[in-house]
Amino acid sequence: MKPLLRLLPYLKKYKRTLLIGLIAVTLANVFAVFIPLIIGSTIDQLKHAVSSGKLMEYAALILSTTFLSGFFTFMTRQTVIVTSRKIEYDLRNDFYSHIQKLSYSFFLNTPTGDLMAHATNDISAVRNVLGPGIMYSADTFTGFIMVIAIMFSIDIRLTLYALIPLPFVSAGVYYLGKLVNHRFEEVQAQYSVLTARAQESISGIRIVRSYVREQHETEQFRLLSDDYLKRNLTLAQIQSILWPLMGILTGAATVIVLWRGGFDVIRNTLSLGTMVSFLIYLGMLTWPLIAFGWVVNIFQRGAASMGRLNKIFDTPPVIKDDEKTNPGIREIQGTISFRNVSFRFPSKVEYALRNINLEIDRGTTLAVVGKTGTGKSTIVNLIPRLLDCTSGEIMIDGIPIKQIPVEVLRRSIGYVQQETFLFSDTISNNIAYGVEHASPEEIEWAARISQIYKDIEFFPHKFDTLVGERGITLSGGQKQRVGIARAIIRQPKILILDEALSAVDTYTEEAILHGLKGVMSEGQRLDSSRSCGKERTSIIISHRISTVKDANVIIVIDDGEIAESGTHDELVLKNGIYADLYNRQLLEEELQRM
Repeated sequence: MKPLLRLLPYLKKYKRTLLIGLIAVTLANVFAVFIPLIIGSTIDQLKHAVSSGKLMEYAALILSTTFLSGFFTFMTRQTVIVTSRKIEYDLRNDFYSHIQKLSYSFFLNTPTGDLMAHATNDISAVRNVLGPGIMYSADTFTGFIMVIAIMFSIDIRLTLYALIPLPFVSAGVYYLGKLVNHRFEEVQAQYSVLTARAQESISGIRIVRSYVREQHETEQFRLLSDDYLKRNLTLAQIQSILWPLMGILTGAATVIVLWRGGFDVIRNTLSLGTMVSFLIYLGMLTWPLIAFGWVVNIFQRGAASMGRLNKIFDTPPVIKDDEKTNPGIREIQGTISFRNVSFRFPSKVEYALRNINLEIDRGTTLAVVGKTGTGKSTIVNLIPRLLDCTSGEIMIDGIPIKQIPVEVLRRSIGYVQQETFLFSDTISNNIAYGVEHASPEEIEWAARISQIYKDIEFFPHKFDTLVGERGITLSGGQKQRVGIARAIIRQPKILILDEALSAVDTYTEEAILHGLKGVMSEGQRLDSSRSCGKERTSIIISHRISTVKDANVIIVIDDGEIAESGTHDELVLKNGIYADLYNRQLLEEELQRM
């Protein structure tokens, strides 16, 4: 149960409401335990001459007591259960907020299905602890104590006989509870695998259909679902033993009371009304015994789920502001320096980057070329601190990058990746995603520069057209251009294009680059009467020479190192990797013309 201690701050937040709920459940049981006494007294009065008016008094007393017990039971649910929903709301928000802060490497190693399972099933299981778990624990404890106390006051010996099966109930609940906890963890683990597979297949539906793998995916999902079913059935089998066991043991107690109490009634040492009251109390005792097993089950499940959540909560954000951060830094200008920077992914032995030394002056354009897998994207991921270098140092405006607040750093960067992610929303909202507020004019300006404006004009609802999940209704080139518009509308001090033009044709590419010149080199704004000078630093990664040839500096990355550096003309004269790539592309263009 130790994982559940993490919930104490949430309980403390609503302690007043929970206290009211605990008082209400106590009062509900206080009024409930009076009812059997009234019924027993009424039955004993039937032996004597009793008027109908007296019976009506007993009936009214039973109804009023039942009403008060029901009212306080209602108040219990309105306080404890409602509080559990509020804590569930807080916990889910805290969980989502925490995973938003985790580093990029965490998501590389954690399946989305796992996180979805945590955010749904696990949090719901924890909420059951905070709602039904607390409510029925309080109800069971107070009800059990009150009923046992009254039963002892009626007949100590008969009560002891009735309590004979109780140790067996406790032992059975403890043993079966451990099995339930273990099986529930297996069910939750398989649920994570199942949701991950479903999410992956649905997200990659284009690939699935392109390769006619629908049947394969269906079969794989069926196998996982079958395993999930088997684990749930195993859990249900264990749980199915728990309830009949409770029924048998409590039934045994009833038989004992009827046998022992019946002799006392025959001998006139116990009145019939008292015997009836005792049987009713025994029935009232049955629910706390059953509820005890159910509550243990709830707490076992909640502890297992909270343990899984704690693993996420205990994962610290690797990249965050710390004691080195200077909160006084509010903006950056864009001069970037790499000093002996090396980087290695935690799960790998080989370095992705080695001894990178690079100076990118403010307002200049750097182009990065190289073969696939040589570390080009890794370099640009270090600038917004999506990754942190293993050794060496990156500086911006002469300040170590770790001294710059992460929010300030990333707010000053516009980053367009090759695989552009679009939200299931309108085109205008996707373009304006990276800014707090954007006017229709600003959105249109960004769309025109990225050359997506003409396409939008043909869409049914123009900028209000929904693009579907992950932008599935748009082509690859259209998604990239929306991504470019999303970056430039931020007016970033540093603009990074990572293969951002790979899905557009050369004519569109030329138009986009022409439009970006004002944004990248001249600091052009929507209002052309205002200019911020040559202040934007640009980094372009591309396989196409046509994309990078006009850059101020071009570097060639080979096996994680800078193999060549210079302008387009200088690199062509070197007759190295860049020149070879350039000549190959010239030959391809010549063959296409032929």
